[in-house]
Amino acid sequence: MKRFGVMLDMSRNAVMKPEEVKRFAKVLKSFGYNMLQLYMEDVYEVDGEPYFGYMRGRYTKTELKDIVKYCNGIGVEVIPCIQTLAHLNQIFRWQEYRSIHDIADILLVGDSRTYELIENMVKSLRSVFNSNYIHIGMDEAHLLGLGHYLQKNGVVNRFEILQEHLKKVVSIVEKYFFTPIMWSDMFFRLANNGEYYPKCPTVGDEIIDLTPKSIELAYWDYYHTDSSFYSNMIKAHKSFGNNLWFAGGAWTWTGFAPGNKRTIQTMQPAMSVVKQHGIENILITLWGDNGKESSFYSVLPSLFAIKKFYEGETSIERIAKSFYEATGEDFEAMMALDCPNNIKDNTCCTGNISKQWLYSDPFLGVLDTTVVREAKNEYLQYTNLLLHYAENSKRYRYLFEFEAALCDLLSVKCDLGCRAREAYQSKNKAEMVKVCEEFSLAILKTEIFHEKFSALWHKENKPHGFDVQDLRIGGLLQRLKSCQKRLQKYINGEMEDIPELEEKLLQWTGGEKTETTTFSYLNDWSKNATVNVI
Repeated sequence: MKRFGVMLDMSRNAVMKPEEVKRFAKVLKSFGYNMLQLYMEDVYEVDGEPYFGYMRGRYTKTELKDIVKYCNGIGVEVIPCIQTLAHLNQIFRWQEYRSIHDIADILLVGDSRTYELIENMVKSLRSVFNSNYIHIGMDEAHLLGLGHYLQKNGVVNRFEILQEHLKKVVSIVEKYFFTPIMWSDMFFRLANNGEYYPKCPTVGDEIIDLTPKSIELAYWDYYHTDSSFYSNMIKAHKSFGNNLWFAGGAWTWTGFAPGNKRTIQTMQPAMSVVKQHGIENILITLWGDNGKESSFYSVLPSLFAIKKFYEGETSIERIAKSFYEATGEDFEAMMALDCPNNIKDNTCCTGNISKQWLYSDPFLGVLDTTVVREAKNEYLQYTNLLLHYAENSKRYRYLFEFEAALCDLLSVKCDLGCRAREAYQSKNKAEMVKVCEEFSLAILKTEIFHEKFSALWHKENKPHGFDVQDLRIGGLLQRLKSCQKRLQKYINGEMEDIPELEEKLLQWTGGEKTETTTFSYLNDWSKNATVNVI
């Protein structure tokens, strides 16, 4: 093993304060990690590009130099992880970059301004980072060549488009003495009808022969529990002949709560396989999809366990004991940060139900068909458990208090829409009065939750990006007040009906309701909050 590190996603609105990055790096070093990648789509200063990361909390060159200097001093290599093809959606809001917008979040391949921008990016990063490596991204460009590029050039083989772009990007990064790393999924998707994880992964000689050998490929996989699957994918990657990295994941991207248990289930077999195959560079990604609502510190037990798995330790009991010795924190307590999603059959937190039930509209209620009524009591138990753990935590009390506030809110909010609909449709005004009182309680607990979330965010991150959380939680507050007011008017005889509550709910997952609960994964706030245009 040469590099064993973590990638921190700074691009989903939450840009960690430099001092927090350094603090996190120090914890990682104590776990035996020696590398940190900063995933920065547009949140770093680029000379000559004032709109790049404008008002997004971007790191200044001075801040990045400070991070690099500190991390190098404790033996942690810092590698820039950027995007040079897709995942650049935020820059296209500015007139400056609209001429190089292909489609979706993808740059226009072949345009001279595209490569002027990329060179400015790489040149600026070279003045800050002293690592030999740069991660150039290039993942998930699903619609490559199907927008402005198609209008200009007609139908072109999509791998040829990727190859053309890749050669130019590699030329730029090598000009500044970087060795490029690239996510590997686009090669596999183009060879397997859009799939990255086919049952029998293969890539043709045409793709292998046209892939620059100077690029190091990063195989990312956060989902599988079958050792043979990882092994087959690694064998397929090795057919390229390029140096290979493995990127696993610690689940920080499912909303407000982490998925430590899911991380352990997927990464324990992964670490065994990558060691068997002699993969020398290992990276654990911490993504922040849809607003980065979960703290990176919430997966510390997973990160500790992953390193132990690689070293050959398989006993969770021994890992937990070592974790306490290393951090002074209770392993079981920090694993309990998963619990807002750990309801009934969702013990591996594959569905992010706490976010869905939080934002599900009290009257439209399209997600109410997923609600488990017993969850109210479970959330009350979790609230008490997390507050107990908060009292005993040395460094992360604020994390436990934040999630306790979420569980406390969900103990009222999770089935509030269900109860409002039932009371209304049964014309039970006495029950409607009780539901109105519950709305008041939900409003109060939402305000407390917002306060705890704000405290967490502003401790760990720059203030930029919390405006989105203010808008989301503020919208939830206003909607609770609006629905309560209308329900009260109906009770008082001031309204004849509540049309939304008249409608029959259809199953969110389609079909008929069964006894087996199926939890979906829905991490897009706009789809949680409403079915209307937003």
